Amino acid sequence: MDMLTFTIDTDSKVPIYQQLYTYIKTEIQLGRLKYNSKLPSKRKLAAYLNVSLNTVQGAYDQLMEEGYIVSVEKKGFYVSRLDNVIKINVRESEAAKPEVKASRPCIKYDFSYHGVDTQTFPFAIWRRLARDVYNEYDTELLHMGDPQGLYSLREVISLYLFQSRGVVCSPEQIILSSGTEFLFQILFQLFDKDSVYGIENPGYERLSQLFSSNRASFRAVNIDEGGMIPGEIVKSSADILCVTPAHQFPSGEIMPINRRLQILNWANEVEGRYIIEDDYDSEFKYSGKPIPALQGLDTNQKVIYMGTFSKSLSPAFRVSYMVLPPHLLKGYKESLSYSNCPVPVPDQKILCRFIQDGYFERHLNKMRNVYKRKRELLVSSIEKHNCPMEIRGAEAGLHLLLKVDNGMTEEQLVNSALEHGIKVYGISRYYTDKRSVAANPFLLIGFAAMSEDDLVKAVDILHRAWFL
Repeated sequence: MDMLTFTIDTDSKVPIYQQLYTYIKTEIQLGRLKYNSKLPSKRKLAAYLNVSLNTVQGAYDQLMEEGYIVSVEKKGFYVSRLDNVIKINVRESEAAKPEVKASRPCIKYDFSYHGVDTQTFPFAIWRRLARDVYNEYDTELLHMGDPQGLYSLREVISLYLFQSRGVVCSPEQIILSSGTEFLFQILFQLFDKDSVYGIENPGYERLSQLFSSNRASFRAVNIDEGGMIPGEIVKSSADILCVTPAHQFPSGEIMPINRRLQILNWANEVEGRYIIEDDYDSEFKYSGKPIPALQGLDTNQKVIYMGTFSKSLSPAFRVSYMVLPPHLLKGYKESLSYSNCPVPVPDQKILCRFIQDGYFERHLNKMRNVYKRKRELLVSSIEKHNCPMEIRGAEAGLHLLLKVDNGMTEEQLVNSALEHGIKVYGISRYYTDKRSVAANPFLLIGFAAMSEDDLVKAVDILHRAWFL
């Protein structure tokens, strides 16, 4: 083997042993190193390349593990037989190189509705609770746990839901999981395969993707300022409605009591109809009293209530829960209790302590003030420019809608902001049925993850991008 053709790239971040391994492997694949060819000894090659013996050993070990060479005792290293030599030409080698993508505008400020305020999370408290939970005498930490989740956590959640949201349930009705997507997987198996789901149009964009990937039938149901339109529900022939009554996503509107009663009456008319209530950010209402959950009005076991800690704590925790009506719970236990709760038991115990010891309530009170202040600052920053922009949505949640009337289309508004380093989100992306997209452009503006200073700066830049 002519080692003169191999040179070490001293400027590369790739380790030398890996450079050598790649070189020898390529020579074998190209057929230039043929079957049964002998490789230089480790010492001879290390001396020739002026590298350590371990460097050559590392390259040879990797080649042996992948089957490119074999070690023959007292004789050395030899090239293995390959049934088909891999043909590599210059063009293919060039094609294999990473594609250099065109440079994109640098995103300085992102008005995403994902994320939370990271500066106010109670790390010290969480760390202390974690130390307490990881107790060597608590053998429960090493067990699989209840399929529905830790009972003590479900117990404190049921109490919290009753006190804060008016949800009436027992701990036995709660199922914990790692995100609402997993909870929907349970419902897909509980409900008849021919069930038709009605989703809000516009609504949460991943919902239609979830239904499509699971081959579940669904219909887009148009909304107005009160939520799903009753006439549109009837036209959809849906059996199960997925709604966000406390703070409709993305319109930001709150479903009034009359509309809530209308969809409950719709569900009560026919056996097999249900309502899935997603209460994703209901903790954050900044004026007046919190609106009770739709589930609290249900007297016929028609509402399946879903909640999450993604907005109140962080999306990183991936802890969501679902309250099943008793008769659906029976079906779950009969056919789906084999599944395990995907949330680790230690994480459940820490969260249970966090709620039980009163830290969660104090954290929520603090975050309401933080987000209320951010929302007010965002609104005042928009209004101070005295431009044709209209803010939509109730004083709740972690985002608002912005109607911009400057002659630009939604796409132009988004692209213009992007060119100035700002990311905003056009509402059309949340429509399943694009025929219902409003002619006037609306933008979704999230504010939870941005600092107060950044909110003011970002709005000023948007003003320059759209009006100057």
